[in-house]
Amino acid sequence: MKRQRSSHNATFITGLIITIILMAEMGTCLWGEILNEREMQDCKYVVVVSAATNSDAGWKQSVSILQEKYHANVVQWVKEPKECLGKLQDLFPDYVCFVATPTEAGRDFVTEIHQMMRELDEDPYTDAIWAILTGYNSDDARRIASHREALEAKRILTATVGAPMDGYETGKMYNELKSNELWEKRADGTIEKINCPTDITELIAEDMNTYQADVWITSGHATEKDWNPGYGYRCGRYLCDQGTLYGQDLKGEKHPINSSGPRVLLAIGNCLLGHISDENCIALAFMHSAGVYQLLGYTVTTWYGYGGWGVKDYFSELQAGRFTLAQANYVNNLALVYELEKSGGKERGLVYDRDVVVLYGDPAWAVKMTPRQLPWRQELTEKDGIYTFKIIGQEKGDWDNRPVIELLPHRIKNIDLLKGGSYHPVITDNFILVPVHKGLEPMKGNKGETLPIRGDYTIGDTIEIQFKADRI
Repeated sequence: MKRQRSSHNATFITGLIITIILMAEMGTCLWGEILNEREMQDCKYVVVVSAATNSDAGWKQSVSILQEKYHANVVQWVKEPKECLGKLQDLFPDYVCFVATPTEAGRDFVTEIHQMMRELDEDPYTDAIWAILTGYNSDDARRIASHREALEAKRILTATVGAPMDGYETGKMYNELKSNELWEKRADGTIEKINCPTDITELIAEDMNTYQADVWITSGHATEKDWNPGYGYRCGRYLCDQGTLYGQDLKGEKHPINSSGPRVLLAIGNCLLGHISDENCIALAFMHSAGVYQLLGYTVTTWYGYGGWGVKDYFSELQAGRFTLAQANYVNNLALVYELEKSGGKERGLVYDRDVVVLYGDPAWAVKMTPRQLPWRQELTEKDGIYTFKIIGQEKGDWDNRPVIELLPHRIKNIDLLKGGSYHPVITDNFILVPVHKGLEPMKGNKGETLPIRGDYTIGDTIEIQFKADRI
């Protein structure tokens, strides 16, 4: 039987500890929020680990920590993770953490987990928030597993102009497309353009060591072994050696990275950075010496981009503060599968992206943007088995290029749509998806110039979905 998940109608109190106030009548499980032991007992967390890894004293400590921390069930496999499918179907967890050594956590492992986690029930969607806990060594995994404090994402260090600083209090943004360009956002909200050297290797290394950003977002060129932040110009690169991340500039000088974190890395614009090809790879170096506790990345060469860039959209763009990073990764994959189902499985780019983006770390660790007034608000109420979901415009604007998604506070069955069928909502046992994006393109003027389009929604515009369902 599947367990309950959290509502997103919550009050986020500034500080590192996030307090969630939930409607008592919902009786929810707290997806993505670490609060206290009693509340975490209401969530169903499963640790999946190979028998070989669980027999290693160092790696077993991480399993034990997670087991105690979340009152988790532990499921073992011998030859392949899919041996655990039947047990996972029986348990139907809210979170699944796959504890794996670098030898185990390769590309095929990630693909197999993606596919297995869509097979917990009959619908085509992933049924639990999951991640892979690993590290350069077992000490890294144990440190990440032990961490409890939630992280409010206030400061960003980004090496791509594709990740704006709008939702952050402060930040630095290096332009990967144009040399000599750095933008800095200060606490008063002002943004200054700063001239910088073409080779930004040393500057970024210094920022990694001293700027103490909560979120790093990268683009540029990368492989499993290196990262080059310059995409449109020649620049140094970042390499790894025995778990240590360091920058090497064009002069050959090395700039070691030693930063404690905790922070997250979204390598959404990089090829291969999320692929753990062996122990000496850059993803593990980010965890070992750069303070990264959650890392999102591609295990293949990037092409289509939906699976990576969309996570940023849900986490820090138009919906900033609505989802934790782990939730944003989860709902973005739901959106991808929805679009793929809509195309009859024929959209090649979506097929390419579906099983290749991975989140490393503890999936229940809460990393969240500071809430602010969003372009639209989402409301979910229930009375006598009648559920009403509303999307209400709070300003004039364009819909995001991703569908609106609400994670339900508990599992439901026997769903009967009563109102809002014209919006073609998808209602499953654990989420509502509304495809609001209309695919509008900017208009072209008589001289070929681009003209702004009118917004898809304005203040007070309301989409209402109503359905009847039974709790599971």
